[in-house]
Amino acid sequence: MEQKITQKEVEIMFITVLTGIFVTHGFREVIKRSGWALLTVEKALPKFLIGMVLTCITIGLIRIALADMLHLVSHKTTEFMPRLLTITADTGLMIIPWTLIYYFYHYIQISSKQQLDTFKLEALVKELELKTIKAHINPHFIFNALNSIRALIDENPVRARTAITELSNILRSSMQAEKLETVTFEKELNIVKDYLALEHIRFEDRLQVEYDIDEDTLDQPIPPMMLQTLVENAIKHGISRQVDGGTVRITSDFKDDYHELVILNTGVLNGSRNSDGFGLASTKNRLQLLFGQKANFDIREAGDNTVEARVLIPVDMSK
Repeated sequence: MEQKITQKEVEIMFITVLTGIFVTHGFREVIKRSGWALLTVEKALPKFLIGMVLTCITIGLIRIALADMLHLVSHKTTEFMPRLLTITADTGLMIIPWTLIYYFYHYIQISSKQQLDTFKLEALVKELELKTIKAHINPHFIFNALNSIRALIDENPVRARTAITELSNILRSSMQAEKLETVTFEKELNIVKDYLALEHIRFEDRLQVEYDIDEDTLDQPIPPMMLQTLVENAIKHGISRQVDGGTVRITSDFKDDYHELVILNTGVLNGSRNSDGFGLASTKNRLQLLFGQKANFDIREAGDNTVEARVLIPVDMSK
């Protein structure tokens, strides 16, 4: 014999559905605003557990209040707490699976998006690095170096031959840089010395160079051509714009758990320091991609017509 659904049962079902939709919508807003879906499973589950319990209790309280107010419950003798526990347990059978599916769906979706964004960022950084490396040897520098060498051929043939060797070393290093992630600081410093020797032919007494190098730092890894580019920027945007020239000072030392490289040059900062594709952001990204988030690069005015570029690279203490 078929059992007909009474009007009260329909009304109770209607209240149950509406209450569930209303309260779970509020719970979803709490999850979104609190960023629980971004948390790891270990951190998220306790929060979701408390949230689910409170949600089920809230639904139970609202259902009991509406049912009593509309006189939909015939069991008047049933005590409040047993009714609340029963409704809360029944509601939990629906809320718990819904919440877990909601969390893991968004967690996987967000994790996939973050992983894709990371891959895109790393690809972009590598592309920027490659373009930067290829543009490291400024064509103007090559032309200036060749003109300086040509002027020396008759005046000082020995120095001219040495200058050709220095230019050859720089070009060879630039070509090899694409194949290497890091080089020793000693190798990079030798290239910089060749570069500065060539620039000294052009600037003569207007360019003074000072070194303060801790020999223990010579075997430390650094990105290829990075130091050369920073020194080139110091010459281009600093020394060349000073009527009386100035000084480039290169310091390499250990500071705490870092290899600290400092390039000081006479001059002032200006927007052109970001030219040649080697700005502050790309340099910092390159360092952090190779050495982690602790690596850093900064450039600032150090006062007294001096610009300071500072590179910090974490030292591998396990070696």
